[in-house]
Amino acid sequence: MSTKNKYDVAAYVWPAYTGDEKRTRMFWAEGIGEWQSVKNAVKKFPEHSWPRKPLWGYVNEADPYVMEMQIEAATDHGVNVFIYDWYWYDRRPFLENCLNDGFLKAKNNGKMKFYLMWANHTANNTWDIRNSWEQDNIIWDGAVDRKEFEIIAKRVIEKYFKSPLYYQIDGKPVFMIYDIDNLIRGLDGIDNTVSALDWFRNECVKSGLNGLHLQLTKWGDYAHNLSDLSGFDRGRTETTQELFDKLGFDSFTNYQFVHFVNIDRDYNEIVADVLRHWEINEKTYKKPYFPHVSIGWDNNPRFYEFKPGIVKNNTPENFAKALGHAKKYADIHPVQPPLITINSWNEWTETSYLLPDDLYGYGYLEAVKKVFLT
Repeated sequence: MSTKNKYDVAAYVWPAYTGDEKRTRMFWAEGIGEWQSVKNAVKKFPEHSWPRKPLWGYVNEADPYVMEMQIEAATDHGVNVFIYDWYWYDRRPFLENCLNDGFLKAKNNGKMKFYLMWANHTANNTWDIRNSWEQDNIIWDGAVDRKEFEIIAKRVIEKYFKSPLYYQIDGKPVFMIYDIDNLIRGLDGIDNTVSALDWFRNECVKSGLNGLHLQLTKWGDYAHNLSDLSGFDRGRTETTQELFDKLGFDSFTNYQFVHFVNIDRDYNEIVADVLRHWEINEKTYKKPYFPHVSIGWDNNPRFYEFKPGIVKNNTPENFAKALGHAKKYADIHPVQPPLITINSWNEWTETSYLLPDDLYGYGYLEAVKKVFLT
């Protein structure tokens, strides 16, 4: 935890706002990463709040000087942890530049901590507006087998977990996993996944760490169909809670409200449902849940045609109220770390970001500051 903060306020970072990763050109040919979709976004209906512009311009977030500016803004407003979306596709890392060349080379990065969310979802055409309506086309499969899993684990242990900036809980580096279904599918079954995760924990200890804190990105509560697997697991279904317990996760949080509630309505109605989910989590899970707050949702910048599903009335004032609920949750759970996750620092194309724009200015950042630093 930061010495300045009583709370660990962690914002997700979508590391696509750079053209430094060559493989991004297949999605964003202009060479500026997904800023291309932000820059070219248009209004889809009269009341639509797009296009929007970043107050700081279409900056390269893999530039350490840019990241120094962002770190100052984050910490001045109470955000003291970045959770980097981390990718591994086609047997190699993808979109590491913002973390490696931006954050880790920033002169003031000692003001913050970071950790990784392994975004192990399968990549389709979503990022390419020319083809984004063809969602069934698979570009890269996010599932990996045991051999590839071990390569990934050794990489993150040596390259990230040992950094003094890496966020820990109970002295253990936190590693979040986004897609539990892909994890199990790639490792071929529950028992094999348990074995792989146990190996991962042991590798952390062997490398001199105190262990590993595994965190799950929870979507909704539903039955996971394991029909694609072989052997004993074929045709089985397991609830999220059952998989969480069997795989030995240490905690969980969410990535986005859109994953578990209807978002096509007023923000205050959404938050009311979210609070009910928090109550269910507390009653049904034995391990800590860290409260999550999303700012909004509207991913129309990624599509030519209108894409239904837009959060309404998600003003900085209403966002601050939601943060207040998260703060209260942390306060009444003093045994667990006071960690709150926010979507997000910079998810511009999903319209859920803290960074200042031409609509609300610094409003969302000021909301975080108001709740957690005053």
